[in-house]
Amino acid sequence: MAKKINLALQGGGAHGAFTWGVLDRLLDDDEIEISAMSGASAGALNGAALKAGLLTGGREGARENLDWLWGRVGSLGDLRLTGWMTGMGPSAGAISQALEYSMPFTMVDAASRVFSPYHYGPFYRNPLESIASRFKYEAVCAEEGPALFVCATNVETGKVKVFTGSEITTKAILASACLPTSFQAIEIDGQFYWDGGYTGNPALFPLFDKDLPDDIVVVNINPIIRHGVPKEPREILNRINEISFNSSLLRELRAISFVQRLISEGAVEDGAMKQVLVHMIADDELMTDLSVASKTVPTQGVIIELRDAGRVAADTFLKDHRDKIGVSSSANLAEMYE
Repeated sequence: MAKKINLALQGGGAHGAFTWGVLDRLLDDDEIEISAMSGASAGALNGAALKAGLLTGGREGARENLDWLWGRVGSLGDLRLTGWMTGMGPSAGAISQALEYSMPFTMVDAASRVFSPYHYGPFYRNPLESIASRFKYEAVCAEEGPALFVCATNVETGKVKVFTGSEITTKAILASACLPTSFQAIEIDGQFYWDGGYTGNPALFPLFDKDLPDDIVVVNINPIIRHGVPKEPREILNRINEISFNSSLLRELRAISFVQRLISEGAVEDGAMKQVLVHMIADDELMTDLSVASKTVPTQGVIIELRDAGRVAADTFLKDHRDKIGVSSSANLAEMYE
């Protein structure tokens, strides 16, 4: 019998290629069934590509759709999303470091601190639109297949917005991936949205539905722990970004841990609260070797290395924890948030 799981797909720019690798490996396994996905930013793109491909071509269709997505991301030519260093070196960390101190990245990075995306005037464009607009939304929004939840942040209220079903459109995907220093806020029904990572990276609460499986597998691409105090301006900003993009996830994990404790102590009636089982797939060693540069500048070398690392991480998870799915959490929640 297939083991049913929900997926929580983090955002993190081009580092979302790691999630591509994770999904590619999970799709290889006929004993794993994906029941629902919650995604923010790159996680939303991955989730939409997987669902559309799954409904139109089965598991192989989903894999092909993810290949197409990341092939497109790797070939984007834009000042903010550019592939000018494609294939430069053998190591993702080396490429990331070279990008961070390169003249083009330095110039664009400096410009982003002086100019807003609203200063581009008629020359402004969102380079992700050419990708998001090509998803087959009749499949993305279908009731069949895995439930899909796309997270964005309401600019004016600061609250998380979760799009699902027919609410998921090109604009909803762009809203979920809208970094405010790079892209103009996305307007949907009179409301303006920024990247979902600020308020739900991704939101876990849609996956608590009683009709969904108990197991949530978090695909984590933003290091929770990074040793040492950053001192250079870019290092400081990168760590601020990591902390802010993990904060909402850690709050929800703390809440899950609290409920788990109440249930184990018999403090709540049987069935009053869902026993959520949490698992995590990550490669913090690789991710801490990267920087914000490789998040914002997709290069084929880094994308492929991240994909391969994601496949390995998912394979390791399945070997080590397959038997815990449906039985117990494999992630130590207290260790994460304390």
